[in-house]
Amino acid sequence: MSFVADLHLHSPYAYATSPALTLENLATWAGYKGIDLLSTADFTHPKWMQELKNKLVESPDGAYRYKNVAFVMGTEISCVFRQGGRGRRIHLLVFAPTIEVAEKLTSGFARYGNLQSDGRPTLGLSAREATALCLETDPDCLVIPAHAWTPWYGVFGSKSGFGSLSKAFGDMLDHVPAIETGLSSDPEMNWSVPGLANKAVVSFSDAHSLPNLGRELTVFGGNPGYEGLRKGLQDNAVEFTVEMYPEEGKYHFDGHRKCGVSWHPSRTLIEGGDCPVCGRAMTLGVLHRVMDLGGPSSTPQVSPPPLESELLPPHSVPSPDGRAPFVRMVPLLDIIAAARNRGPTTKGVMAEYHHLVSAMGSEYRTLLWAPQIELTETCDEILADAILRARLGDIHVEPGYDGVYGKVSL
Repeated sequence: MSFVADLHLHSPYAYATSPALTLENLATWAGYKGIDLLSTADFTHPKWMQELKNKLVESPDGAYRYKNVAFVMGTEISCVFRQGGRGRRIHLLVFAPTIEVAEKLTSGFARYGNLQSDGRPTLGLSAREATALCLETDPDCLVIPAHAWTPWYGVFGSKSGFGSLSKAFGDMLDHVPAIETGLSSDPEMNWSVPGLANKAVVSFSDAHSLPNLGRELTVFGGNPGYEGLRKGLQDNAVEFTVEMYPEEGKYHFDGHRKCGVSWHPSRTLIEGGDCPVCGRAMTLGVLHRVMDLGGPSSTPQVSPPPLESELLPPHSVPSPDGRAPFVRMVPLLDIIAAARNRGPTTKGVMAEYHHLVSAMGSEYRTLLWAPQIELTETCDEILADAILRARLGDIHVEPGYDGVYGKVSL
């Protein structure tokens, strides 16, 4: 058995998030997307925790459920500290086996920051200290670096990160079972990076609004619940991940948003890291940082080779050394919007989205599994062709940079 998980998202109580991120809506959209397991997100926030306690029901298998969707207790924390003579800002995903353990963790975190101000609290803890606190609270707690390559707040980030996981976590390294790729990188960009060979590589949405739920996913072997997640991470039981094209992420290329400058890291190496317009330092993107730490072989392939397997979608990208493969996709709302030349949240695009996922069963199935004949029977030829072309990688992406999302054209 396997399950589809999105374990990095937020509640209405986190900074810059939609007020529509209620449990009711999250469960509904998980159905649209085809997700079996969600993180509760933001369990350190007192008002959100009260809602979780009032509405989630613990099932016999140990999972917490709302309607037909399983949840695990999870949150994101922002660690702000000094180490090695530099200021560091690292985001971590933290998971607790029960509500009771989550409440104990919250009490521990409360000594290091204001938990009521933001669902993703800022804590005066190092990455190593935060991990130790979690394990001291309960040895079954899980900690993984969030969006590991993001310039700000990524463990490998160019602005305040580290050159290796060992420098970030010290003697806690063996208790960190995985890293999250983030939207601007995918597993292939991580495979040549030293120190990651024995870590699971996972991908989640970091959704701040309902439509962005499930834009990246991880498929684990096992049953949806905390035990399935724990084994999935610690035993690296990742079957495959579902990735946006990393160029779509808002920190893929080097650049300077204010001046509209964006270019590949190879050009930065020739011309230097200062903006040619204003002279200020550009933001070095994820691809640049991956190439620094992993070498040119970590640059993603343009045309992913197909992998024949009954367990995987076609056109998955295999690892050269047996690690979990992945498949790239474009979110369905973006495909419909591009095909119709409209905005992704306009009324007509949303109506077509709901019609399609209702007919197909889920967005996940529509994008990765639905046969061509079924697509053409459900929607017109233009949209069916756009879905198939996106599935095959027959698209163009203008890479994102310095906080600007990449743009997909079909």
